[in-house]
Amino acid sequence: MPAWLESNFNMTNLLTLVIAGLAFYMALLVTRMFLEKQERDKRVDLITREREELRRQYRQEVEKQRAQGRLRDKPKGLLPQIVEALNLRKVFDAEEARRKLRMAGYRLERHLVTFLGVRLITPLVFAVLAYIYMPLVMGDDANPLLSVIIGFLIGYFLPVLWLSNTITKRQQSIREAWSDALDLLLICVESGQSLEQALNRVSLEISTQSRPLAEELQLATAELSYLGDRRQALENLARRTGLPTVKSVVTAMIQSERYGTPLAQALRALAKENREERMQEIEKKAAALPPKLTVPLILFFLPVIFVVLLVPAFIDAGYL
Repeated sequence: MPAWLESNFNMTNLLTLVIAGLAFYMALLVTRMFLEKQERDKRVDLITREREELRRQYRQEVEKQRAQGRLRDKPKGLLPQIVEALNLRKVFDAEEARRKLRMAGYRLERHLVTFLGVRLITPLVFAVLAYIYMPLVMGDDANPLLSVIIGFLIGYFLPVLWLSNTITKRQQSIREAWSDALDLLLICVESGQSLEQALNRVSLEISTQSRPLAEELQLATAELSYLGDRRQALENLARRTGLPTVKSVVTAMIQSERYGTPLAQALRALAKENREERMQEIEKKAAALPPKLTVPLILFFLPVIFVVLLVPAFIDAGYL
């Protein structure tokens, strides 16, 4: 080893580098925790504002406006005017879009207006881009009309695919944390807490594991407090999540509210059933793993094994 290399890489320098690396890693962890706390605080503030909005709406009795799909505070700007002028609420089925946006976690009226505007603008933008870009790639063989049609179709379905993907990710997060949330809810109910207190407590405890589930439980707590019909508040929870497991628990809660049956017994049975279903799903994924590993084994592992076994023999034989 050269003298300059040995002098620079002695034990002291290596220890200094290790300590510096650990300090940098700790700084990254602290920064990440700080950013996650800020993001969590923003989401909590958003939920708090939504709870205040619900209180204001139901105290002022705006059921008629809500049935028409309008909120008291209308979005302002050019985009809402375009949506109203072109009657995009009927063209793109605003009620269905609103339902899916709520399942994706976008509950405000401005979210609906933005989505409807994007569904109008995106096909036009992609059509223009395809009209400009395809001749540059294909030259004289490009068909301008076909390029415009393809770009228009891509732009038309892209917002729908994005929304569907967002809903799927959100439902996956809720599904993964639902078993733990159900166990926590059972513990809270058995300890003597009311349904609102139990949901609020579970939302606080489960927020680190699944933020979407915590938001939905907080909204359900707010609706239980300010809605006249508690059944509607619980049904809204099932409707926003769109998961059968959540719907079964909501049904048990509604029956307990209506007939006075013990909620703890129903939650215990549902928690046990949910754990069994989760275990069956894990076993199903484990059973499907060997067929999925066949192709990677053939493509990556077997050639390496053949090389390790055959190369020494070729070397001894003098072929290499």
